[in-house]
Amino acid sequence: MTAAKVILDCDPGQDDAVALLLALASPEDIDILGITTVAGNVPLGLTQRNARMICDIAKHVDTAVYAGCDRPLFREPTTAEHVHGETGVNGIDVFEPETPLRETHAVDYIVETLRAAEKDSITLVPTGPLTNIAAAFQRDPGVVEHVRRIVLMGGAMREGGNYTPSAEFNIYVDPEAADIVFNCGRPIIAFGLDVTHQVLTTRERLAAITALNNPVSEAVVGMLDFFDRFDAEKYSSEGAPLHDACTVMYLLRESLFESRHCNVAVETQSELTLGHTTVDFWHVSQRPRNVQWVHKVDADGFYQLLVERLSRYGDSQ
Repeated sequence: MTAAKVILDCDPGQDDAVALLLALASPEDIDILGITTVAGNVPLGLTQRNARMICDIAKHVDTAVYAGCDRPLFREPTTAEHVHGETGVNGIDVFEPETPLRETHAVDYIVETLRAAEKDSITLVPTGPLTNIAAAFQRDPGVVEHVRRIVLMGGAMREGGNYTPSAEFNIYVDPEAADIVFNCGRPIIAFGLDVTHQVLTTRERLAAITALNNPVSEAVVGMLDFFDRFDAEKYSSEGAPLHDACTVMYLLRESLFESRHCNVAVETQSELTLGHTTVDFWHVSQRPRNVQWVHKVDADGFYQLLVERLSRYGDSQ
């Protein structure tokens, strides 16, 4: 099988970092064309640095990393240091990465890469606010037809919200961007809190990563040890949900997940429910189905494959 041509758009974040490490360890499945960063979990200056740090840790310093939008399309920035720490990747030591930051703006890079590609050929994997993707589609609407599919983390249905009572963080930060992307007409696979809250980093699963005993697994354990403390306290759960890695895991083994083709709409007006994703799971509205909404995962299989891919770093470091 030919590796999927992928642009990873992210706002690292510990869970984004694990998603990047999983993708970098899987070249037979994922051909990373570039990594684009956006303001989200922490400001843009930190998300671009964190993405480059992860490339360094994985010894992929030749990976192309681009900085994108430093604020939502129409709103003031919202960040989540209370979850991820002041660096965004608390749990590992911060350093100045060797992986360079490319000069091209991420939105320009996305537009140029899609425009140069064959139609229906590039997979976009956004794991932060959807600002970069929406800005690219606004700048050059013709590039949308070059997108094969969009595999994103964002939204919630039965789980409610994790930032407001009804909104998941990525969608809340830039609901207008989410509205543009969800209505772009290309196939979308969405991983909301309903499925990401099923992939908990329990003590046993973290111990399996620890046992790998390589520099990457050590970094992952450090980040997840920090990340766990917020969600475990908030939800009284066994560990933190590994939200963003679900997107990359889907590219590696789609059979781990179950989904339903639904209409998903984003609230962009209400002060009370801003950023809410209305998921028409039973198709009661008759609105066109625009999103493959993922709602179930084989969590044990997920972590088994994660451990296998992270073990690969022991062979080269």
